[in-house]
Amino acid sequence: MEALSVEECRRFLEVVEKSEWYPLLALALTTGMRPSEYLALKWSDIDWQWGTASVCRTIQVTGSFDDTKRKRSRRIVKLQNFVLEALQELLKTREGEREGNCPTMHELIFVLPTGLPLKQREVKREFRKLLAIAGIRSVRLYDLRHTAATLAIAAGVSVKVISDQLGHASISFTLERYSHVLPSIQDEAAAKVERLLVA
Repeated sequence: MEALSVEECRRFLEVVEKSEWYPLLALALTTGMRPSEYLALKWSDIDWQWGTASVCRTIQVTGSFDDTKRKRSRRIVKLQNFVLEALQELLKTREGEREGNCPTMHELIFVLPTGLPLKQREVKREFRKLLAIAGIRSVRLYDLRHTAATLAIAAGVSVKVISDQLGHASISFTLERYSHVLPSIQDEAAAKVERLLVA
C-alpha cells in the first residue's frame, strides 16, 4: 500500500489536467473510490446541487454490473469543486457529441470513444504513462484510493468521515489500515490543543 505525497499529487494533477483523463483521475485521487466503483458511475449518480456522487454499483472485469459488495460500500461521496467542474465540462462535451450523432453519449460517465465501458486495464495503462510524464514513481491505480485517505487524514478530517467516504466495514478497520499515518497527525493535534491552552 503506497500513497502519493502532496507535492506528487500537485505535479500529477498539473500533468493530468492537460489530458482527457483529468475528470476520471481527479475523481479517483480525491474521493477514495475503488476503480470498480468510479468506472461504474452514471451521470444520474451525480447530484450537482449538493456536489456529491452516489456509489451504488461496481463494474466487473467482464463488463457486467453488480451491487456494491457490502451495505457500507453503498454511500454518498462529496466531490471537490474542481472535480465537479471537470465533470461538468465532460458532460458538455458528451452532449455536443450526442447532437452530432456521435455514439459516445452514454449513461456511464467514463466510456471509450465507441461508447463501451472503460476497463481497468485501459485506465492503468494511461495512469502509468501520466505518472512517468509527471516524473513520479510508479504506483498502482488502486493506490489513488490510499492517497485520498492519507490526504484526508493529513488535512485533519475525522477518521469516522474518512471511513464513511471509503465505504469501510468499520472505523476500526480504517484505523488499523492507516495507523502508520496517525502518529504524526496526533502530534499536530496535541500541538494545536497546547496552543489553545497556553496561548
